[in-house]
Amino acid sequence: MSKILIRGARVLGGEPQDVLIDGGTIAAVGAGLSAEGAEVVEAEGKVLLPGLVDLHTHLREPGREDSETVLTGTRAAASGGYTAVFAMANTFPVADTAGVVEQVWRMGREHGYCDVQPIGAVTVGLDGRKLAELGAMHESAAGVTVFSDDGKCVDDAVIMRRALEYVKAFGGVVAQHAQEPRLTEGAQMNEGVVSAELGLGGWPAVAEESVIARDVLLAEHVGSRVHICHLSTAGSVEIVRWAKSRGIDVTAEVTPHHLLLTDELVRTYNPVYKVNPPLRTERDVLALREALADGTIDIVATDHAPHPHEDKDCEWAAAAMGMVGLETALSVVQETMVDTGLLDWATVADRMSFAPARIGRATGHGRPVSAGEPANLTLVDTAYRGSVDPAGFASRSRNTPYEGRELPGRVTHTWLRGKATLVDGKLA
Repeated sequence: MSKILIRGARVLGGEPQDVLIDGGTIAAVGAGLSAEGAEVVEAEGKVLLPGLVDLHTHLREPGREDSETVLTGTRAAASGGYTAVFAMANTFPVADTAGVVEQVWRMGREHGYCDVQPIGAVTVGLDGRKLAELGAMHESAAGVTVFSDDGKCVDDAVIMRRALEYVKAFGGVVAQHAQEPRLTEGAQMNEGVVSAELGLGGWPAVAEESVIARDVLLAEHVGSRVHICHLSTAGSVEIVRWAKSRGIDVTAEVTPHHLLLTDELVRTYNPVYKVNPPLRTERDVLALREALADGTIDIVATDHAPHPHEDKDCEWAAAAMGMVGLETALSVVQETMVDTGLLDWATVADRMSFAPARIGRATGHGRPVSAGEPANLTLVDTAYRGSVDPAGFASRSRNTPYEGRELPGRVTHTWLRGKATLVDGKLA
């Protein structure tokens, strides 16, 4: 593997430094570095971050290759600056056995654009009735540590308690999709002024908040780890903040779209804005930003949810829920958190690399940009501004809510263990 010299990059947004990569490892970081025969990447003014880690990605394979595949999804990840993604279990067949998670893990290794860590289902078939093979998935080649029925809530308190008890034995974590199903029957959007005016079924904040409240208390009772997927309301923030003040081992994520978009967009009836959990109010958005800044919310996770054209190009009520997000996540975080002064780039590195790697036990990822560490890196042109054009996405699907919207920042290079997966904004 050739040597690469990244010259003049602002490491974690700090002062310009050179970074030398040699053999998949960062060999040196400092000023005025040189290396005979090294490929030189001029990075003046650009920000160098550790490779991003997404704890919540839907790769759809096996079973829904019309939406996404492990190959196309990991190419999208590399385009967005990610070197590792955690693949959700709601595939066909469901990733509820050692065989399925190993299949997804091996496909990720074969394609090589980023590491793929499968998430195992909590219950068999995601049906909420019987625990899946949690131990077997953990002991498999995939080494699963994160379990989730995402797309569905583990609404049975006894099943949730048993799952928390089971994963405690090997340091695993249950990632909960907090949605009380009885409170969201027929729901189409956030319950509030806009839903009342449009006559669409409302999705109340309490449907999310009540499950989070129950689960942090269960985690405290069991002494286990619980992670809250795609937290979306101001009330949820307060519950997590309270739980952390009690010393409960809870972590939480927010999606880029919940940091930027509000339920006012549903007035267009454009199904691209239909998502689970739904877009909330401006008050919720501001509360989520504040919580991400102060650490109540631990990480940004994309909830990258690709859908084929026909599942979104239809009437609102019939449309699938979800948005693609891997290729725009860092730009949205720059606009909502960095350009507003709420976060600096070093803290972005924590929320999008260090912390998700730590929660998911992603060995070799979320590491400091320093000598001796794996060369999992992403280079960002933060001065760039441009309109989002989904036609250029690496993802197989195009259901982005940002089409035509101007966003800041562009990932120019991504390296996975020293191997370039993205060069000058183009896949290697």
